[in-house]
Amino acid sequence: MPAFTFEKISPPVRRAPAATTPKKPRGLISQVMDRFAERRARRALQGERATSQDEKPAE
Repeated sequence: MPAFTFEKISPPVRRAPAATTPKKPRGLISQVMDRFAERRARRALQGERATSQDEKPAE
């Protein structure tokens, strides 16, 4: 039988959020891809608006 035992001491609870790490700047390829995607989305929206205006029933 052991002569002594160790108590488990839990670490202190963090109440404040951890310091936010600065985000890495996005790569050049990602930025170019985002630009293409944004332009394509805008064109698609313009196309939808044009077709919805054309489809309105004539009075």
